[in-house]
Amino acid sequence: MGLFDNLGGALKAAANLAEGMAPGLIASTLAKSNLGNLQGLVSKLQAGGLGEQVQSWLSNNPNLPVTADQLRAALGNDQVRQLAEHFGMPADATLAMLAEHLPAAVDQASPDGALTNS
Repeated sequence: MGLFDNLGGALKAAANLAEGMAPGLIASTLAKSNLGNLQGLVSKLQAGGLGEQVQSWLSNNPNLPVTADQLRAALGNDQVRQLAEHFGMPADATLAMLAEHLPAAVDQASPDGALTNS
């Protein structure tokens, strides 16, 4: 069973590494889109009705979750298609990835309640 323990530890480490890299990958990909950066995406989400979720990500309170469907509604199909193209993934996979990682990415990029250099 030692082999499986080692494999499990390696998979967990890889998942943690991917989690830590997500904010940077999201930010660098947004720079290629018409949103420009994380602030552009956050502004679009706030204008699209997700202000409560975004505010939780910027605050020291627990991050409220967001769903792929909420992101699609807030961003619109054209923006989703553009992001998917820049991420090199299908639209549904892009939305799922953003739904999973965006709250933490915004949280990490806003230690004082405002986005910094994003």
